[in-house]
Amino acid sequence: MILAVDTSLGTAVAVIDADGRPLAEAATTDPLGHAEVIGDLLAEAARPGITHVVAGMGPGPFTGLRIGIAAARAFALGRGIPLVPIPSHFAIAQTLLDEGATGAFTVITDARRREIAVSVFDGSDADGIPRLIEPTHLRRRDDEPVTAQLSASALARVAQRAIAAGRTLTDAEPLYLRSPDVVQPGVPKRVGA
Repeated sequence: MILAVDTSLGTAVAVIDADGRPLAEAATTDPLGHAEVIGDLLAEAARPGITHVVAGMGPGPFTGLRIGIAAARAFALGRGIPLVPIPSHFAIAQTLLDEGATGAFTVITDARRREIAVSVFDGSDADGIPRLIEPTHLRRRDDEPVTAQLSASALARVAQRAIAAGRTLTDAEPLYLRSPDVVQPGVPKRVGA
């Protein structure tokens, strides 16, 4: 069984079995209340027999991603099981493929500040993992619709296929598409007497 946690959009948690079927799934669409709900969602979804924990690595806002990734890491560490990092857009791509998408298609999520995060996929590889053909990047937002929620079950299925194929889809660093707003303060002013 695989537990997936993602906080790139709302907060989503799911557990799938060895055949990729969802055993539990819980989510909220609130893009700001991750810390308030993550514990309850994990408690609702978690069960004995989990072998891997998947962390959705973004793109997403700094604080939101950190909450989900920290929760996934803590769960994996507490159980002594592997953590599998997966880019969040792969879950959206998997859902679109499950719904019959063919050819090249674009995954778009709100990156705030009048920008969107964009990834382009084209079907799936032989191992069933969505094929990323244009890496995730920021673009100025126009009128295009954005995906507001993703399926943690789909994220877990992508991870399950990556594990089976021996593939690593991303490293352990979250996918932040812009630098943090916080900067180191400058040298303190000199105060004379």
